[in-house]
Amino acid sequence: MRDRPLRVAMLGPISWRTPPRHYGPWELIVSNLTEQLVTLGVDVTLFASLDSRSRARLRGVAASGYSENHALDRWAWTGLHISELFECAKEFDIIHNHFDFLPLTYSRLVSTPLLTTIHGISSDSILPVYHKYRELPYVSISLASRHAKLNYVRNIYHGIDPQAYSFSDRPDNYLLFLGRICAEKGVYEAIELARRVGRPLRIAGIIQDPVYFREKVEPSLDGERVRFLGPVGGKCKQDLLSGAFASVHLCDCEEAFGLSIVESLACGTPVIATRRGAVPEILDDRCGLVVGSLDEAESQFNNVAGIVRRTCRQMVEERFTSTRMAKEYLDVYYELVDSGTSRTEASTHD
Repeated sequence: MRDRPLRVAMLGPISWRTPPRHYGPWELIVSNLTEQLVTLGVDVTLFASLDSRSRARLRGVAASGYSENHALDRWAWTGLHISELFECAKEFDIIHNHFDFLPLTYSRLVSTPLLTTIHGISSDSILPVYHKYRELPYVSISLASRHAKLNYVRNIYHGIDPQAYSFSDRPDNYLLFLGRICAEKGVYEAIELARRVGRPLRIAGIIQDPVYFREKVEPSLDGERVRFLGPVGGKCKQDLLSGAFASVHLCDCEEAFGLSIVESLACGTPVIATRRGAVPEILDDRCGLVVGSLDEAESQFNNVAGIVRRTCRQMVEERFTSTRMAKEYLDVYYELVDSGTSRTEASTHD
């Protein structure tokens, strides 16, 4: 198998373009992984929205992401997108699924191995699908995100290209919240921390819960001390991250990973985060504050000034690069493909 490039079908989500223009963490990771695999000489076909950009071969059916084009019915185009890949599954050595649970239901209809990265289990209501296909190989994105009854073959942390993020050791004085605007992400807590420590706050992200935004966020917006910038991408996102004194990540949920934490660190910006889910796996006191509550974040806040921003950047360069991520996934691909070949040969000789 290793005498020719491995043929990988990368099944990405189609909520947003790959890579995303602003929000779209799953799409961003799929893009980072795909581009690095191409650099490593892997023959990758990316299944994504047709407006996506990649050095890999691009295939798909949806002209754009359904979250960016509301004329597209989410479930209709989801079905068409997944079936587009599985109807040509025999063209590939392995399928890498980043599209949650639905592609699992196709797995017994094809002979091509299916590897699934579980970016997060959104609800217990989808667990019956994972349980039915629990023998399939899964990759976790943190140890904290693992479900006890699934067959995890590896834990692979997300990776980014540090060179795509602008480092700064001369920050402004504002705090930054970057993420979805909803209760579990702790936007109100970020506002309250900024008020208590006397710092301006910039809020950037998509409004996932309009009622929460209206009731808990909007009353504090004054255009000066607390500003809402909406979803950001490109240079605007880079400038916000690198210019912040610290990023605030006081989530009230079990984070599966925390991509915005790594992006912040890549810019040299320390992170103040709640000790939930994967946070202790990716953040320590060299690069931020891992706290148990808003009160603890307030009491420990002055320690942020002692954090060396270059150390934050080095943490990402050592542990969270897309190159490292791609090499780890490539090892898993070969293990699964070689294992499948061995089983096929054994059954032929029986």
